[in-house]
Amino acid sequence: MNSLGDWVRYNANWAGGRVALGLGEQQYTYADMQDEVNRRCHLITQVLKLQPGTHIAYLGFNSCELLFLLFACARARCVLMPLNNRLADPEHVWILKHSDTRHLLVESEFNAQAEALAAELPQLNCLRLDTDYAGLLRDSQPGDEADPLTDLGGLDDRVLLIYTSGTTGRPKGVAHTQRALFYNALNAIHAQEMRALDHVLSVLPLFHSGGLNIQTTPAFYVGARVSLLRRFDPGETLQAIQSLRPTMFLAVPAVIQALVDHPLWNNTDLSCLRMVGTGSSTVPHPLLDAWHDRGVPATQIYGMTESAPTAICLPIADTQRKRGAAGKPAMHCEARIVDSQGQPAGAGERGEIQIRGPNLFSEYLHEPELTREAFSDGWFNTGDIGHSDAEGFYYIDDRKKDVIISGGENIYPAELENLLAAMPELAEYAVVGRSDPRWGEAVVACVVLREGMSLTEEDLLARFQGQLARFKHPRQVVFRSSLPRNAMGKVLKYKLRDTLNSPAPPK
Repeated sequence: MNSLGDWVRYNANWAGGRVALGLGEQQYTYADMQDEVNRRCHLITQVLKLQPGTHIAYLGFNSCELLFLLFACARARCVLMPLNNRLADPEHVWILKHSDTRHLLVESEFNAQAEALAAELPQLNCLRLDTDYAGLLRDSQPGDEADPLTDLGGLDDRVLLIYTSGTTGRPKGVAHTQRALFYNALNAIHAQEMRALDHVLSVLPLFHSGGLNIQTTPAFYVGARVSLLRRFDPGETLQAIQSLRPTMFLAVPAVIQALVDHPLWNNTDLSCLRMVGTGSSTVPHPLLDAWHDRGVPATQIYGMTESAPTAICLPIADTQRKRGAAGKPAMHCEARIVDSQGQPAGAGERGEIQIRGPNLFSEYLHEPELTREAFSDGWFNTGDIGHSDAEGFYYIDDRKKDVIISGGENIYPAELENLLAAMPELAEYAVVGRSDPRWGEAVVACVVLREGMSLTEEDLLARFQGQLARFKHPRQVVFRSSLPRNAMGKVLKYKLRDTLNSPAPPK
């Protein structure tokens, strides 16, 4: 295999009439998908004349176009960078600058954002998908002589760049080679027992590694079918399960909760589903039982953007016997738990989870020091605390030190604290998460006012408008007389969390 593009080429040759991809009225067989990927490869190399390694950013909702571009980039040795469409303009500007990206494809719903980005970045080439890009694509009709172009890429070429929020308050560009996505696909296929007859329903955003790579891209390796929804809506999702009859589905806890709470839940026939994958945060037992009670095994997939993300998975056969476990290491990913001295921990002993394998990212873009710090003797330090049992099943006991996971989105307090630091009324501040029955966690800003200063909760929250994505905004502000600190002056966030999550938190 030369590149990821061979997945589509092979399946087009093997069973070209089989449905590969659909979104609403758009339906593509593997033969159609091969043609669409070839056209975009020709557009990238012969019309736009982009050099190998060029970053192509994509701003939009879930689409067939994004997937065509991923495989075209693999063939053309370019790099796809899907942008989180929920971010604010300043966040997108920072990412585009940091990544040296000069080509942005934009769906019509985000034309206003594109204009704002172009004003900030004069060298940015914005191609609107419904006009500029569509015109170029119409004129891009490769002939037989273009076939050799499809073999430019290789497994060692970078193909995907996903920015994930970092503990320093700035996002990190997680770079993946084609090899990492190849081994992630093998991990995901084996763990979920995926086969050509499967039909994946994808509703999670494809700008996330989970939505893109846990079920969606692996399906194209085995020749399975993928149906997309532009974005998650509980009613539309349940109707899609009822009408499309998928066999596989992926959902984070907040998505499951929204489905269970919807009036259609009890009347939707789920018998088509042979499994549901979930993860991204600790999954409450009632949400797992919601599927089990309907006869659908709910398995868990543990990983992160850096692991592409499939790293530890719960076998489908063990979903009820080992309910709550993250599972066992995937086929091409090793895992271990180490103590504070970096030594392997025994069964039942808590420690940091480390992983190692060809599915791991190659680097944090332009951050060599951060990349080095992320590894210890070849093992990636996840920062998550867990333990394993006598049978080798892994359990996640705690998450990365400060990360808040709300509705399946990772929110790093440092990003919010950077904005709080600029507020002159505040003497101290810290951002933590409190338990939330719907979202898993809710963001809370704990602040101490300077003497003689005043600031209302409403005014403080208003200052986040336009600076960070709305899902990152605090849902509550707690005014305190002081923040708990250790001898070194570091805020003890666990004490704040304990206070917020106590039965009767103080005013």
